[in-house]
Amino acid sequence: MRGVRAHGSLFGSTTLNPPWSLHFVDGAPLSLCAVLQGGGWIVPEQGPAQRVGAYETVLVRGPGTFSFVDEVGTAAVPIECGVECATPEQGGTLHRLGWHDPGDGSHGVSGPGPTTLIVGAYPVHSEINNRLLESLPVMLSVHAGGGVDPVLDHLAAEVAVDAPGQQVVLDRLLDWMLVCTLRAYFDRPGGRPPAWWAAQRDPVAGKALQMLHAEPAAPWTVATLAERAGVSRATLAKRFSDLVGEPPLSYLTAWRMTLAADLLREEPAATVADIARRVGYSDPFAFSAAFKRVRGVNPREYRRSSQVPVP
Repeated sequence: MRGVRAHGSLFGSTTLNPPWSLHFVDGAPLSLCAVLQGGGWIVPEQGPAQRVGAYETVLVRGPGTFSFVDEVGTAAVPIECGVECATPEQGGTLHRLGWHDPGDGSHGVSGPGPTTLIVGAYPVHSEINNRLLESLPVMLSVHAGGGVDPVLDHLAAEVAVDAPGQQVVLDRLLDWMLVCTLRAYFDRPGGRPPAWWAAQRDPVAGKALQMLHAEPAAPWTVATLAERAGVSRATLAKRFSDLVGEPPLSYLTAWRMTLAADLLREEPAATVADIARRVGYSDPFAFSAAFKRVRGVNPREYRRSSQVPVP
């Protein structure tokens, strides 16, 4: 979660007077939609529509696009992107606005009341963040009263202020909102959080996970982990495997290769030997063999195939 940062857009209440439609076309890896007043429907590219009311939050996982409409099935006439769009480069999400034409010349600007929607687009580019995305459904929601209302209150207060730096403040509040929403979703009654999340609550496996993440390059063994956790080697190995789903050193290897994959892409000037040392390998050949075993290609091949601009 630490590397995920929002590039948000605010859609004011004067825009969303029913009937209306917003189509988000950038296909962000993750989008957070929070309704401050009114309501509508989130319609993903795949899957059923989700009703969203005031003080409710929905996360939509890409790369599919999605729409926010006043009613499912409202016919909208698209308006080509231009001044009506805020692109990610401009600090927003790329969207297309459309209004249903009721045929009476009103152009869809009348209705029972406005809806205020806040949307944060999350450009997830790292292998570490992909672990989060892989654990999420295409769409999830946290209803009002889910433990995140104070954050929405802060958002609502900031929306009402027209001041320099507002977009930056909104983006950081959206980051806060994302973590609160995910925590509420993972910890909901009857939920099935990913193993790496649930295991953190265990005093043995959770402590081992914290140590592996804090010092991934340390020369860990099961014995040293057990000693630091204050349990026997057998107890640590069993608790970790039962809760995380794999042995401690297998998890460590996969985590190191995840870190290495991001370093290979984000730091083109770093040598393979440099990256090997940073993730705990004194021998670059041993590192390359481990990387290929886990990722399917050697480090140099991975670097060549994944050179993309990093925002």
